[in-house]
Amino acid sequence: MPALLQADEPTSVLRVEIDERQARAQLRQQVARLEAELAGLVGEAFGRTELEHRVAAVAAEPRLLDLGELERVRDALADRVAEARLALRERALVETANRELLRQMLASPADFKGLRISRDEIGEPGCGAWHSRPRLGAIGRLMGWWQVKVSSGCPLAGRLAAVEREAQSKTRRDP
Repeated sequence: MPALLQADEPTSVLRVEIDERQARAQLRQQVARLEAELAGLVGEAFGRTELEHRVAAVAAEPRLLDLGELERVRDALADRVAEARLALRERALVETANRELLRQMLASPADFKGLRISRDEIGEPGCGAWHSRPRLGAIGRLMGWWQVKVSSGCPLAGRLAAVEREAQSKTRRDP
């Protein structure tokens, strides 16, 4: 048995040959899949949270990347995809907590005096907000009459243009 454990010469040499063309093709497929996934995550996060979407160049001039560089690009993309997923998961948790807070505020406005929650904070598109405020101003504040006021949303562009025209017409009349 000891003779088997101690061999003077290796009986066979392990040789591993890598098919570089196949390895490059697989790495390029992995990079393409990761880039597509990152693009989808950036699109999903658009308007909700900021994700880094720029790709840094490996070299100053165009050239073919060797296997090691392709692996580094793939690994960097995998890290960025993981970071993007984490950022979206954290944003979803914040939005869920804000939706729960809004539900509680609608049920009991007096418990959330002066709190304002925008549509952006709960992950809904557009303008608008829910604001817990006293009914009838100072009297409502003293009497404890609180309500949740829902804003009507974004100001209309036509309204802003009308205000500008009115201001211009006043300046023309003043001189």
